[in-house]
Amino acid sequence: MKIGQRIKKIRELRNLSQQHMAEKLEITQQTYSKMETGEIDFPVSRLQKLAETLEIKPEEIFMFDEKAMFSNNYWSFQDNSLGIQQGLAENERKQYEARISDLKQENQRLHSLLEKALNK
Repeated sequence: MKIGQRIKKIRELRNLSQQHMAEKLEITQQTYSKMETGEIDFPVSRLQKLAETLEIKPEEIFMFDEKAMFSNNYWSFQDNSLGIQQGLAENERKQYEARISDLKQENQRLHSLLEKALNK
């Protein structure tokens, strides 16, 4: 996976927009988008600010593996720099659980609307 793809996945997991990232990096959204797609390279000078915005260490960007994200042994470092040893980080787990709950409620609402429409 290329660096831009890794950054995009991390950004999406953090639920951040390209516009937000661009503002933090003091560039345009279009430039940021080109960085994610690999049309232009991420300058090393912006890597630290990028990592800070994503709330991770710069080296974690290069080590990110979305497939490992959901495994039982997610990124175990000697210094425990990610604070993650088993599964998702607590705050990420809570975000996913909240999103799943919202989606279940929306599903029930839509199912109810569909039933009403079909029974008319």
